Amino acid sequence: MNKNSVGLKAAPSLLAVALLSILSQASAQDATPPPPSADNAKKLGTVIVTGTRADNRTESSSLTPIDVVSAQTLKQTGTTELTTALARIIPSLTFPRPSAADTADSQRPAQLRGLSPDQVLVLVDGKRWHPGAILLTNGVLGRGSQAVDLNTIPLGAVDHIEVLRDGASAQYGSDAIAGVINVVLKKGAQGGEVDLTGGQYSAGDGRQWQGSANFGIPLSDKGWIRFTLQDGNQDYTNRAEPNRTLPAQGTTQRYGDPAVQDHNLFLNSQFDLTPNVQLYAFGHYSERNTTSPAFFRSNVSSNSVPSLYPNGYLPLEHADSTDRSLVLGIRGKTEGGWRWDVSGNYGGNRVSYATEDSVNRAFLHDFGYSPTEFHDGILNAAQQSFDVDIAKELSTSFLPNPVTLAFGAEYLRQTYQIDAGDLTSWYTGTSGVSGGAQGFGGYQPTDAGSYSRHDVAEYVSLESNLTDRFGASASLRHEDYSDFGNTTSGALAGRFDFTDRFALRGSASTGFRAPSLAQQHYSYTSSLYYGAGNSLQLPPGIYNTGLVPVNSAIGTLLGAQPLEPEKSRNYTLGAVWNPLDALNLSLDVYQITIDNRITLSSNLATTSPAVQAYLAANGVANLNYSGIAYFTNAVDTRTRGVDLVASYLSDFGSAGSLQSTLSYNYNKNKVTDIKANPAVLDQLGVNLKRIDRRDQYGLLADTTPRSKLILNEVYNLSRWSFNGTLTRYGSFVSYNSTTATLDQTFGAKWILDLAVNYNLDRWTFTVGGDNVLNTYPDKVIHANDNNGTMPYSVFSPFGFNGAYVYGKVAYRW
Repeated sequence: MNKNSVGLKAAPSLLAVALLSILSQASAQDATPPPPSADNAKKLGTVIVTGTRADNRTESSSLTPIDVVSAQTLKQTGTTELTTALARIIPSLTFPRPSAADTADSQRPAQLRGLSPDQVLVLVDGKRWHPGAILLTNGVLGRGSQAVDLNTIPLGAVDHIEVLRDGASAQYGSDAIAGVINVVLKKGAQGGEVDLTGGQYSAGDGRQWQGSANFGIPLSDKGWIRFTLQDGNQDYTNRAEPNRTLPAQGTTQRYGDPAVQDHNLFLNSQFDLTPNVQLYAFGHYSERNTTSPAFFRSNVSSNSVPSLYPNGYLPLEHADSTDRSLVLGIRGKTEGGWRWDVSGNYGGNRVSYATEDSVNRAFLHDFGYSPTEFHDGILNAAQQSFDVDIAKELSTSFLPNPVTLAFGAEYLRQTYQIDAGDLTSWYTGTSGVSGGAQGFGGYQPTDAGSYSRHDVAEYVSLESNLTDRFGASASLRHEDYSDFGNTTSGALAGRFDFTDRFALRGSASTGFRAPSLAQQHYSYTSSLYYGAGNSLQLPPGIYNTGLVPVNSAIGTLLGAQPLEPEKSRNYTLGAVWNPLDALNLSLDVYQITIDNRITLSSNLATTSPAVQAYLAANGVANLNYSGIAYFTNAVDTRTRGVDLVASYLSDFGSAGSLQSTLSYNYNKNKVTDIKANPAVLDQLGVNLKRIDRRDQYGLLADTTPRSKLILNEVYNLSRWSFNGTLTRYGSFVSYNSTTATLDQTFGAKWILDLAVNYNLDRWTFTVGGDNVLNTYPDKVIHANDNNGTMPYSVFSPFGFNGAYVYGKVAYRW
């Protein structure tokens, strides 16, 4: 199967030409090396732009908890993935590595405070970033979410990242329930960097490399444009073991990270139209091609096809993802001090699916032949917005400090589209033989559709230091969605500085998240392995299940209802203490309650005679699946936790310096209420539960570790730098859908990452290792490991690949 376009094949050579030209340009400049950087993970004096409209608020004076993570700190983590880097720095952020879940591993979700990935708002330079097109439909963390793919943003384009650990719907609108991640881009024509990194796992697989370049070019003396180019490749990993029932076959399954190719171009620019008016633009284009394995079909399985695959077969699923975005705006400041910003924003993601080394058994049965490669369909998600933001510091006679007044409006349009695959990819026929391409059946014409909606929002906020020690802010935002109506969110925050070194801060806010278009309209039939005690009430095996829209005939017959927006209430109380110049401490406790939380229902079995007779009597027959699921507002949840951050800088003079950072998060999620089971489900069978144990106690609660501790040490001495990070992931529980005896608790694990850097003029040479102690999660019990082929849990917060060793060379100017 030819999966690469001409553009993709040309990308590595284009990057090589760019790198050579940049190196030539840089070598002509002054070769004097820059002074050693004292950059720390926490730049307390940095002016923040997230969660505030004031232009002078810093991290150290923030009214709400916020982390400022520099580009240097991100790169010290050793990884080339932006989200993985953040997860190694911020304990309340997790980034699991799902496997054997169709293509969920091609756009992996990030979670903040254990909440859904789509309950985190992602901004780039303050502008709303678009979500991915993939909807997580299988039994993985983040199940049911349509999340933003942060890894489409190259590390080389990032100046720093601001992570607001507080609800912010009153400032930014939908999705900002758990918090906000704002990626701030590098700016200006000066400086640049070229990086090349490569490595592999100690098991001998997963070899990867990545090259990147970031540089700026002046536009006369009034502006600049910065380019970031990134190109990389990653081989797959495999931690599968032989099937214990067929040991003679050896290892036939693949279980680990997918094979990945990615190519990325990111632009950022600015031009001064007048001394007080700027035209700006940024955007990107990226392609990522992933290959993920399905489940091996042995010759003794019901899906075997000895005539085509005498030794069994392993279908491979391809997801070709294309991301594109463009933000164009104009901003300025009037002589009267009014700051204004008018911008247009477009972003979208397109994912094309294909399957190879497969077969359509129904097509083979009916026509005597079957293709082995299939085009399965295309998903498209896009958004367009138009924003107007205005702010000014107003002086009053009754307050000692100016009041920042900010107000604005946003028009947001969102679209979602499903295109059907080729007929052979979804054909089922009427013979009763399993249809659709094995591994990943195509989207059917009945699944296809195009959907859109729009939203008009207005906001206003006030912020000031009411006294020299007491700062406060208030925000209000109104939204009007075309598909579910109006909502209003509000927020209050305050901070009192008892001394120059100690302060208390707190906030209270309401928020919401609109059901995504994908959650309302997505339709698909998937093939998954279900272990013992599954919700389908069937023996362990590979079964088809359908995800149906809430307004579909079968969904309505089995209790589906139109989706409503989630509503949240956030409360945070914290303390900031700077007892010594070198020591900074912060402690924040929080509670988040969410009503009408949108989640994917359990798989409702459709194989019983009572259910099939009921559906047939209402015009639904010839099902190609053993169960269905749909989205529902069936649960309310509560999140409680605490964040602790402590940093200390030890200056040893000529003996170097040591930056120590200790971060800890404890987070407990609980389902506080489950709406009554639809009467029709109770009538059809007592085991038909809309929300089962796996979701109630696990995916919505304890399958994410409650605690995470990160201790980071960075020692700088002359040209040398030594970096060590020790991370403790707390225990977590995997819950069975129906049977408590099949639950499993996985123990806490410690992960150690080490790296050594040597700086020579403008060059930096790095050798490092992630998980150098080669730590693996506990093995899965036999009842849940697919006869031994999948020995580790997909819920492991650090994956199950083992130790990774890498080297890196960087040139900066």
